[in-house]
Amino acid sequence: RKKLLMVWSCVVSQRVWHGTAKATHLKLNCSWSVLGRLLLVKCGPQLTGSQSDGLTEVPKNIPSDTKFLDLQNNRITELKENDFRGLTNLYALSVRNNKISKVHPKTFAPLKRMQKLYFSKNLMSTIPKNLPASLVELRIHENRIKKVAAGAFSGLGNMNCIEMGANPIQNSGFEPGAFKGLRLNFLRISDAKLTGVPKDLPDSLHELHLDHNQIQAVELEDLSRYKNLYRLGLGFNHIRNIEQSSLLYLPRLRELHLDNNRLTHVPQDLPNMKYLQVVYLHSNNISQVGVDDFCPRGFGMKKAFYNGISLFENPVNYWEVQPATFRCVGDRFAIQFGNYKK
Repeated sequence: RKKLLMVWSCVVSQRVWHGTAKATHLKLNCSWSVLGRLLLVKCGPQLTGSQSDGLTEVPKNIPSDTKFLDLQNNRITELKENDFRGLTNLYALSVRNNKISKVHPKTFAPLKRMQKLYFSKNLMSTIPKNLPASLVELRIHENRIKKVAAGAFSGLGNMNCIEMGANPIQNSGFEPGAFKGLRLNFLRISDAKLTGVPKDLPDSLHELHLDHNQIQAVELEDLSRYKNLYRLGLGFNHIRNIEQSSLLYLPRLRELHLDNNRLTHVPQDLPNMKYLQVVYLHSNNISQVGVDDFCPRGFGMKKAFYNGISLFENPVNYWEVQPATFRCVGDRFAIQFGNYKK
């Protein structure tokens, strides 16, 4: 239960501290507000009513007891060594949507308690060095990262969630040992330039999202490390083939996204995936569905009922599929067929 809650917080937490407090104007283009015992500070031109182009550097004299510091939507180009001096109580930092391309190696040294860092929509080409050991969540999507060096996340054993999609990184950009030491529950590398499932990702993962890439196939041992996966996202790729038995390395998988690919048949492993409940196969090239494509034969093997199967936008007619095909589906409304339009 604790691990599942951590994954959920990874998905929704960015919304929590943005809309909670009412701004009160201060100098330095910053506003502060109090939520319970927490001090929230937000800095940017939108708070003063001015038409300026935003801050170009981190403001000075930010209160030392600040818990949440919001610097998003400015024009900051660099994080310097002493930008966060004295902010030892900081819990979350957002520098989202700036122009940051450089971070001093000691920038984050004072932030001993920081758990959440939102760094998306900047100009970083690498992962910032010496991130705080306390960090739990890192969002660094929509940057210019092409390489993740070995040891890039060294010392970050508390990290639970990394969102690094929409970076122009290829499979070769991940050096061996890039994720060494991480015990992640959630990882997203969507909208990148991957042509295959990356190697040596953390084996602790519960959720892996590789949607919107150029992955061609899933080979036999591509997923062999990820026995703890609950959810796998491979939608919007170029997948034509999923090698038989490759999905059986995922004994706990509950949700599988294979929509918007180039599959011509239902993956052969589905009947043997005991806990699989949701599978997206819409917008492929599947022209026929066999009676045993989803459910185990006979009654000897126990399997969780499906809550959702999507097959719409495939060149298969629903009236050609035998009703017994969906004998292990909990509700007929869980099957989404629709009409195929070429």
